[in-house]
Order: sequence, then structure tokens, then C-alpha cells
Amino acid sequence: MDNNVIQINGRQFRKYIPYDDLLEKVRVVARVINRDMEGRNPVFVCVLNGAFMFAADLLKEITVDCEITFMRMKSYRGMQSAGMLKAMQPLEIDMKGRTVIVVEDIVDTGFTMDKIKAYLSSYSPAQIKTATMFFKPDAMKIPLELDYVAQTIENRFIVGYGLDYDEKGRNLKDLYILDE
Repeated sequence: MDNNVIQINGRQFRKYIPYDDLLEKVRVVARVINRDMEGRNPVFVCVLNGAFMFAADLLKEITVDCEITFMRMKSYRGMQSAGMLKAMQPLEIDMKGRTVIVVEDIVDTGFTMDKIKAYLSSYSPAQIKTATMFFKPDAMKIPLELDYVAQTIENRFIVGYGLDYDEKGRNLKDLYILDE
């Protein structure tokens, strides 16, 4: 069996980035965050469901005092962004006056991250930083500053390492790209 090609919901995907390469990118981001956050005790906000693998690998490499919480936002349906963002679970941690780092799986259009930052600003943090595993610059629709980007990728549909296709494929440790 060729594990470089997989089928999900009748679509073929091929291996794009192996897990070891992803993990090295996460370690690089963690080193920069450790340097930047020394003495700050940041709150990491992991955006579920997609960012859980990135957050787990990232936090294993974070050496500064910190806290983590989880928020659930939903915007994708199938392979398309639904355009609307809905908070599925309220946050139960005090962020007032703290540095918040949003941990997201992927930033493409920028709309979701922009709305997440607006939502989190209602908790009165001192600052909101962003950490994304994947960034598709060619898909960006709004100006948005990203603080920590692990991997820039082409504007193609991907699955694995927490990202899904209709809730399937999140468990794949490698990243796969739609084979068009």
C-alpha cells in the first residue's frame, strides 16, 4: 500500500509535507515565541478543532510560564469557507491585561483570524498575537499581520495534521494535498 496517496470521501490526496518536517517548523516557531514571551506568562488560545495537533506539538516546546485554553470556532463546510464564524464555546480564563497568542491551524483568507481577534479583544488582553501552522498568502483577502507562521504553503486544499475534509483526515500525522 502506498501511504503517499490516500482517499478521503472519494477524493485523492498525496503526501505534501511529512510529519518530521512539520515538527521542525513547529520547533522553530516555539523558539521564537520563547524568546519573545520571556517573563510575560502568555495565554495560548487553541482554536478547535483544527489546531489541536499544532497546539500540542507547540506547547511541548514552550519553556516560558504560560496557560492554555481552547475555543471552538466554525467557518468551513466541506472544502469551502461558509463565510460566517460562530463561537461554539465561551472562554473561561482571565485574559485582562495579558498577552494572548491565538493558535490556529491555517490562515488563508484572513477572515476567520480577523474575527477571532475581534472576539478576543472583548476580553481586554494587553495584546493579541497570532501563531498559525499553515499560511496561504495567495488566498489572503484582507490585510492581517501574522506574528508566528510555521509553514507557508500554496493555495491548494490540504488535509491532515489536524485539518479535515468533512471531519475526516484530522488524525493523519503528515500533511496531504488534494491531487487535482
